[in-house]
Amino acid sequence: MSTLRIRGATLDFDVTGDDGPLVVQLHGLMSSRSRDSHLGLDLGRALRGHRILRLDARGHGGSTGTDDPIDYRWDNLADDLLAVLDAVAPGEAVHGVGPSMGTGTMLHAALKDPVRFASLTLMVPPTAWGTRRAQAEVYRTNADLIERHGVEAFVKLGSTTPVPPALADAPESLPAVDESLLPTVLRGAATADLPPKDELTRIDVPTLILAWTGDPTHPLRTASRLNELMPNSRLIVARTPYGVMAWPGLFAEHVITAGVELTPTGSIPVVPTSRAS
Repeated sequence: MSTLRIRGATLDFDVTGDDGPLVVQLHGLMSSRSRDSHLGLDLGRALRGHRILRLDARGHGGSTGTDDPIDYRWDNLADDLLAVLDAVAPGEAVHGVGPSMGTGTMLHAALKDPVRFASLTLMVPPTAWGTRRAQAEVYRTNADLIERHGVEAFVKLGSTTPVPPALADAPESLPAVDESLLPTVLRGAATADLPPKDELTRIDVPTLILAWTGDPTHPLRTASRLNELMPNSRLIVARTPYGVMAWPGLFAEHVITAGVELTPTGSIPVVPTSRAS
C-alpha cells in the first residue's frame, strides 16, 4: 500500500501487477476499495496483464479526510484522482472504472484532462441534474441524523430501504467512513453533481455504462441519459444478481478492446499473419 498527501488529506491506494496498461478503480460514497471487493464490485479481478490501482477517496477507507464538505464534491475528488495518477503513472493514458461517486469523479476528471483516459467504465451512475436535488436533501437529513443519534441509527434506517434486485444476495456492510467524519462527507455529497450535459458530449473515449434496475439512488434514467449524451458509449443493464456477476468479464473485454475498431457485426478484425514457406 502507498499514500500521497494531497490538499490536506493523506490518500491511501495500492497497485497490483508488475506491467501492462494501468487501470484505476474507484468506489462509491461511504465505501472503500476493500468494501467494494466484499460487495462483489471489484471488476478488476477479471483482468490479466494489467496493473490495477485501487484508490480510497478522501475520508473513505484508509484515507484521511478534511472538515470542509466542499472537498468531497466530485469535481474536487477528480483533482485528487488526477494528482494520484500524475504521481503513479505520469503521462500515461489509463482505463478508469468506478460506481456512483466513482463515476462522477471520473467524468469530471475526464473533462479536466481529456487525454488521461483510454476508456471509462461507469457503474450504476447516481442521481444527477434534475433528480439530484431530492437526493441531496436525503444526504443532509442523514448527516443530521448521525450527529444526533449516531451511525447505528443511520445503519438501522438503511436496513429498511428496499434493495435493488441485482443486489439481492449482497452481504451487509457498514459505512467505510469514520463516524465523526461521515456527516461532513454526506454534506459534501449533497453539493456534488455530474458535469453539465453539454460538456459530457465532449467525452469520446470508449465508455461502458453498467446499470441495474429498481434503485432510485442510482436510477436507470441517469445511465440511459449518459448513453445518449456520450458519443462512444454502450449501456448494459442488470436486473438480477446474475447480471452483476457478468460485469467483471464485460469490463475486462471493454478494457482489452478499447481503441480496437469493430466490424459492423461487432467482431474484432484479425489481421492474418504470413507463414514461412
